[in-house]
Amino acid sequence: MAFESLSEKLNNIFRKLSRKGKLTEDDVKSALREVKIALLEADVNFKVVKQFVKDVQERAVGVEVMNGLNPAQQVIKIVNEEMIRLMGSETTEIQFQPGKQLTIIMMVGLQGSGKTTTASKLAGKFKKKGKRPLLAALDVYRPGAIKQLQVNGEKVGVPVFEMGDQANPVDIAVAAVDHCEKYKNDVLILDTAGRLQIDDSMMEELENIKKTVTVHQTVLVVDAMTGQEAVNVASTFNDKVGIDGVILTKLDGDTRGGAALSIKAVTGKPILYIGMGEKLEDLEQFYPDRMASRILGMGDVLTLIDRAQETMDEADKEKNEEMGKRLKKGRYDFNDFLDSLDQMKKLGGMGKILSMMPNLGLSQDQLDEIADEKKIGRMKAIIYSMTPQERSNPNLLNPQRKMRIAKGSGNDIAEVNRFIKQFKQMQDMVRKMPGMMKQGKHRGGNPFSGMFGGGGRRPF
Repeated sequence: MAFESLSEKLNNIFRKLSRKGKLTEDDVKSALREVKIALLEADVNFKVVKQFVKDVQERAVGVEVMNGLNPAQQVIKIVNEEMIRLMGSETTEIQFQPGKQLTIIMMVGLQGSGKTTTASKLAGKFKKKGKRPLLAALDVYRPGAIKQLQVNGEKVGVPVFEMGDQANPVDIAVAAVDHCEKYKNDVLILDTAGRLQIDDSMMEELENIKKTVTVHQTVLVVDAMTGQEAVNVASTFNDKVGIDGVILTKLDGDTRGGAALSIKAVTGKPILYIGMGEKLEDLEQFYPDRMASRILGMGDVLTLIDRAQETMDEADKEKNEEMGKRLKKGRYDFNDFLDSLDQMKKLGGMGKILSMMPNLGLSQDQLDEIADEKKIGRMKAIIYSMTPQERSNPNLLNPQRKMRIAKGSGNDIAEVNRFIKQFKQMQDMVRKMPGMMKQGKHRGGNPFSGMFGGGGRRPF
């Protein structure tokens, strides 16, 4: 996941600071030298890092911080605030024209950045907001580009305007505008052609489109995995064509994340959305404060809640309400556990959820164990091998029943026993929850530690 290495390094630096009572100026400077190295290794622009460290140091080396009650926490707070400022402070949204007027958005970017898929993701988001978007296929050069847009458009329920691969992109744009006026579409997304690298002919084509039709927003799509090259691409597009904002794709991949921390500072243009997966719903609004929170290991529960609300249908809501009532009464069975796993899958899987959670006090190895889909699959196989009565009442599981479940699920009896034992530990914790809630605190330990191998137990 993006920022995993950077988050770990920053947390180690801040942990060392927190062990000190009173901080000296040298302590702060030493910690910030380590922060500087961590940011450079994360592929953050050198000039950006230099200014960032300077700004933090000016604020951190002060009487108020040095003599404060918790100086280490105050330094972390300053780092968080400066990181938010670096990425733009406020969330920027794509601006629509007032009323029913047509808003034209031109998507630009290099080939392979995920521009065509992102155009469809964006169209799907706009449709959910009550807009009537139209996708226009202006990439007449790349084989399969038009078909790809049509397939993705159909998946998100948005029509695609195309004139084949022999028409001029400028003519297609003009015709698409006429189509929108005729059929009352209020958002037109132009999926323009990309290239393997920036060239004059591509830039000229984009300039001609902007001269011919009134483009209200030019949105650049860049691949976060290209690191500083993404920042260079953003700068060039902004200088040559002019951009209003950036969408960073593949931020869920094995990327160091430097582009997210550099683009706004270098180009002055905000990050609008981030792509966190290949599915057409995996496009998140970019919130600088939430991203800073993720980077500093504080989690991003608000985005997790947003994602849950977007993916949850009426049946899920009813199930959640019912489960909530059961939890309040201290009840939890295997059916509840299955429902929880299904909901987690809709949210992107355990790994994605954990990446948004605050530090759980688990090592990276333990977190990897939790997110292991194979282990989760084995748990589900064990539950599916139970009768409906056994799922509802785990107390029915005697040795004979466990042996039958082991055979049915393809696991040995030791694994079945271990899973059931760990589930009962979770049940005990759930039974204590109503009392804990009344007291306003949680004393049951980490809910993941027993189920997935924490606390020194061998992972399932």
